[in-house]
Amino acid sequence: MSDTLILTPNLDSADDFYADLLAAHDGLSREASDALNARLVLVLANHIGDRSVLAEALAAVRRKAT
Repeated sequence: MSDTLILTPNLDSADDFYADLLAAHDGLSREASDALNARLVLVLANHIGDRSVLAEALAAVRRKAT
């Protein structure tokens, strides 16, 4: 796994993944949807397993949020 965050498009079939993500939320309440997102973030963070990459990701999304 890379030791730096990849911010350029890097996902095969991104539209298919987005459709799967939306389907995973289908029928959920806002609270359940938020919980699903939190669990997904934690599962993916565990898979990445590199605190420096995760710190880069947090900084990148924080910049986008402001």
